[in-house]
Amino acid sequence: QFRVVIKFAARADLHHLAMFLAGRQPDAPQEALQVLDIVLRELPTARYPLANHVLFYCFSGCMGHNFHVFFFCRYSPVGRSFYSPNLGRRQKLGDGLESWRGFYQSIRPTQMGLSLNIDMSSTAFIEPLPVIDFVAQLLSRDISVRPLSDSDRVKIKKALRGVKVEVTHRGNMRRKYRISGLTSQATRELSFPVDDRGTVKTVVQYFLETYGFNIQHTTLPCLQVGNQQRPNYLPMEVCKIVEGQRYSKRLNEKQITALLKVTCQRPQEREKDILQTVHHNAYYEDPYAQEFGIKIDERLASVEARVLPPPRLKYHDSGREKDVLPRIGQWNMMNKKMVNGGRVSHWACINFSRNVQDSAARGFCHELAIMCQISGMDFAPEPVLPPLTARPEHVERALKARYQDAMNIIRPQGRELDLLIVILPDNNGSLYGDLKRICETDLGLVSQCCLTKHVFKMSKQYLANVALKINVKVGGRNTVLVDALTRRIPLVSDRPTIIFGADVTHPHPGEDSSPSIAAVVASQDWPEVTKYAGLVSAQAHRQELIQDLFKVWQDPQRGTVTGGMIKELLISFKRATGQKPQRIIFYRDGVSEGQFYQVLLYELDAIRKACASLEPNYQPPVTFVVVQKRHHTRLFANNHNDQRTVDRSGNILPGTVVDSKICHPTEFDFYLCSHAGIQGTSRPAHYHVLWDENKFTADELQTLTNNLCYT
Repeated sequence: QFRVVIKFAARADLHHLAMFLAGRQPDAPQEALQVLDIVLRELPTARYPLANHVLFYCFSGCMGHNFHVFFFCRYSPVGRSFYSPNLGRRQKLGDGLESWRGFYQSIRPTQMGLSLNIDMSSTAFIEPLPVIDFVAQLLSRDISVRPLSDSDRVKIKKALRGVKVEVTHRGNMRRKYRISGLTSQATRELSFPVDDRGTVKTVVQYFLETYGFNIQHTTLPCLQVGNQQRPNYLPMEVCKIVEGQRYSKRLNEKQITALLKVTCQRPQEREKDILQTVHHNAYYEDPYAQEFGIKIDERLASVEARVLPPPRLKYHDSGREKDVLPRIGQWNMMNKKMVNGGRVSHWACINFSRNVQDSAARGFCHELAIMCQISGMDFAPEPVLPPLTARPEHVERALKARYQDAMNIIRPQGRELDLLIVILPDNNGSLYGDLKRICETDLGLVSQCCLTKHVFKMSKQYLANVALKINVKVGGRNTVLVDALTRRIPLVSDRPTIIFGADVTHPHPGEDSSPSIAAVVASQDWPEVTKYAGLVSAQAHRQELIQDLFKVWQDPQRGTVTGGMIKELLISFKRATGQKPQRIIFYRDGVSEGQFYQVLLYELDAIRKACASLEPNYQPPVTFVVVQKRHHTRLFANNHNDQRTVDRSGNILPGTVVDSKICHPTEFDFYLCSHAGIQGTSRPAHYHVLWDENKFTADELQTLTNNLCYT
């Protein structure tokens, strides 16, 4: 028997919400929004699995405000999204995973009233396979041929822990269990007490006598589905994975590639799918929407947009083309030279790909060196030592040995190694990360990695792109905004201005002990604002606030000492330009809406303290902008065939900005798509200005932001 108690919790204040939408209330009533969200999620949640696409759909609600909605048939809910195996074909991702299509849904307050933001989505689910088949796919082999190794067991345990399975040996009684681990012994070695007298039976014997089931794979471990006090053993072959379980752990590169292929969709197809799904789901029949007086308009919301002009870019006067005006977000390096070519006097090459012969490595390096020279760099034609071939498992030893060999040759001349070119296998696992860690933290060495496939193709375009990367890494500038050189950028060119960019990268789900990594970059030149220095800092697991922006600590000799990333970059700017910044523009990436003001309060305070620690009363005005890329708003052209409003991929033109209707009811925010679309549907960046002491107009900040994306 179960006793259910229903208590009154709170009354959702829709008047407060109406006041907020009218701009007469500063804070959004999250509780009221959550209530409406629950109402509109009830139908797809109750129906269980099916899925699809994005945008804003208008509906007028009980307060006379416009809402924007979108729904489906039978769905499996995951967070704010709904997925189904029936919407489009399931696509295999490998290692026992498959992709399901679905849609994201969230109520948002906008200038039009309330909107329901819908977006197409795909994610990985565990295939509903017999566990034996899943394990065979995971290990990519027939598991009956040879016993499992220790590494096999670890891999299986990691993949299956927490997964729900149902038993298949009891007819229609498909009882479900959650896997907690694997047994250390093989199935044939396992036994357990069956009564209070201490009678013991083996698992094999028990299944045969009780269920008439003869276990075939007796060398495999059993699944543990109980706890330590009451262990419960299930042979793998009597278990099948329950359908509808999202895979939340990290995908490998092949799985990511397969998932991206599924999600990649041209704008016209995407919009068509949205409209079809809206039609099929018949929102006018949604009993929950009817109960709350919500009426749904199934038309797409129409918003006005502007297209900002691209900036003119300056290149070196020695090139045939001294400047360029990008067309539809694109331009190339033909007949142009870098505005400030860097110098690489001493360099080396290490090859970790067994498919690349020494002669091929030498040829590739020679062509890359020539391309760097053609592009305007002072690049030595020959390496300090011939390319070295090494095995990926010896990465640390090979890097340190080669670095030492090169330094033994050039150190007597008082020189340093400027660059290491590294050839990697196309599928290199952790090699890239290990290599960067060793070069950056142990050797202090600039490195440029190139994949094997590019070494063999050796296309001019690829070599030119790599040359641009190398130039920036060694301190050069590829191009500069003409408006920056002529001092015509509002609120940047008039006085020394530093531009910051900051982000925090969190560990993947399942990595419970790894730190989060904070990175901050800042411009180091003015008026060009093109050259950036970067700092990286590890901090607490999944901590979004950047802890090391400003630090205070006690030193035995010096007493109270201040430091941190902001202070270090401000000092670096002063050293490079001879002036201290009189204006700060801070772009902050990766902050969710629920953390906006927590991040602003903490990080703006850190900026203030860093400035004050340099000089009393030094408080340059700050503009603090949050940049969101992981949102679910998409912008489509009204007419997909109008070449004046779309690029070759069918996406909106680069420079498209929207700052009305779908934006915040009272605050300063806008959507800007600065890049040209190549594959799929472009995702505009969402810029939300949380603090602005520099008093930018919307046009000034939008133009500056768009132009910075070109440098």
